[in-house]
Amino acid sequence: MLCVVLAVLLGAPTAEASEMSREVAALYSTVSIYPPSATSMTVCYGFVCRRREILNFTAGDRAALTQILNAGHASAAAERAAVQRAVVWFDRRMGPIIGTNKRVAKADFRYFDDKHNYDCWDTTRNTTSLLLVLQEWHLLKFHTVGDPHYRGNTLVLQTPHNTAVLLDRATKIEWVVDLWPRGYLQPPDVMTVQKWVTED
Repeated sequence: MLCVVLAVLLGAPTAEASEMSREVAALYSTVSIYPPSATSMTVCYGFVCRRREILNFTAGDRAALTQILNAGHASAAAERAAVQRAVVWFDRRMGPIIGTNKRVAKADFRYFDDKHNYDCWDTTRNTTSLLLVLQEWHLLKFHTVGDPHYRGNTLVLQTPHNTAVLLDRATKIEWVVDLWPRGYLQPPDVMTVQKWVTED
């Protein structure tokens, strides 16, 4: 009986992880990090997660994020605005710790400053992780975490880029939450995927 109980308890995280889509799970498996949990997440920086820091959520962190998301319970649009504020909270929380308070918008290898910056893979992983934590805490009322999206068409000089996504539960419209085009403490872009894929 004890073995059965232990198997159920120890198997719970595996069952939870299996509920992630293949695309979301690949964000973590491709750089050999664990997916986020209700208590912690790996923060990627330095371009394609070459640098990492663990964010262990404190009771104060959870209270702050709960307050931010509770302010968005009036509508789906209000919740997306609250998610923007939650991502800014994350930026402020981690910036001084890992040095990304010096980061710039649209950073990539050409800036020669990987230790202070995120590329779009880092922001996609970090934002998706934060959204998964908010979902795990039951703070998302109108949305679920969607699969990351990619754009890039060299024929029209559109540079490759990817982003985290929220899925509206009622309308099934996908909304990007894209931090990469914004500098430190600036709200991430939030727009429909349909519009985002046409941007550069």
